[in-house]
Amino acid sequence: MGKRPGVLLASRSPYRRELLGRLVDTFEARAPEVDETPLPGEPPATLAQRLARLKATAGAAIGPAAVVIGSDQVAALGTQILGKPGSAERAVSQLLQCSGQTVAFHTAVCVLAPGSSTPLEYLDTTQVQFRKLTEALARRYVAADQPLDCAGSFKAERRGVMLFERIDSCDPTAIQGLPLIWLAHALQQCGVEIV
Repeated sequence: MGKRPGVLLASRSPYRRELLGRLVDTFEARAPEVDETPLPGEPPATLAQRLARLKATAGAAIGPAAVVIGSDQVAALGTQILGKPGSAERAVSQLLQCSGQTVAFHTAVCVLAPGSSTPLEYLDTTQVQFRKLTEALARRYVAADQPLDCAGSFKAERRGVMLFERIDSCDPTAIQGLPLIWLAHALQQCGVEIV
């Protein structure tokens, strides 16, 4: 029986590291340097896919013998991209902008197996319908969960669920940054043992 390939997560996200840890016990996480600037007129879903591919390709240069996972998530209110707020004030402002609206979270994954020139790629689009929010509620929520490093200014795995009317998705982990249902099958195709 041949040696099983290692796994490299091409990401600095602690959320993606935690999610991948649900599938595999041992992996390396390294953040490749990738320019994440959107191209002029680039749709949010296309941006997520392009960045996932760029991260996987850059990760393959770091760990050429590993199965490399590149992933990116782009949140969009219509065509407007919602970035990570970075501050409590911007998080409150972003939540109020999303109040009563539907926000699309495009989560793209690209997996490269060693020696393969054909990537495995996937895009999940999760639709999040926000409740009508008051400024007071938005401020209390931001103080409680501190979602300053999260696109959309919430943590769905924590108290952020109180902000929504509904979430429509094919994979409940996609909103957190890594669709594990698809990824589990992709890793198995690449020779990575899940169980």
